[in-house]
Amino acid sequence: MGKLTVLALRGVLLMLFGGSVFVQVVMAPLLGADLGDAGGDLSQLRVPLILIAILGLVAAQVTLVCVWRLVTMVRRGTVFSDAAFRYVDVVIGAFVAAAALGLALGVLLAPGEAVPPGVVLLIGGITLAILGVALIVFVLRMLLTRAVARDVEAAQLQAELDEVI
Repeated sequence: MGKLTVLALRGVLLMLFGGSVFVQVVMAPLLGADLGDAGGDLSQLRVPLILIAILGLVAAQVTLVCVWRLVTMVRRGTVFSDAAFRYVDVVIGAFVAAAALGLALGVLLAPGEAVPPGVVLLIGGITLAILGVALIVFVLRMLLTRAVARDVEAAQLQAELDEVI
């Protein structure tokens, strides 16, 4: 991966992380105040909705940090090692947690008249998409497993070849 690509990706990761912190610190309290003023069913769900939003942002932030670490490993040439699995596993867990939060959000909003059924269906579709991303990352993890095994095998063959020569 080239230096410019790494720099651009890190810039995007920093902007996303900064934006998510802004939403947690500034926008979540404002949303809580708006939900409290709304009255009806939504005002009763204010705390769970804000908690789901904040935890969803935490899951995204964990993913961003892990991607940052993986980019660092790619840049150093150490991504084909067992240490990379830890970060990939955390990313998978963060996506599964985000999907669980999406499911919880849909369950909270489904009863009552406060939210149209189409919105709940949309939340269900987004939750399904998040689970799909978790499965894609899992498949990529299996590819990483094979790549690490091939790298170890290549190192062993190189050592044997060096002994022969």
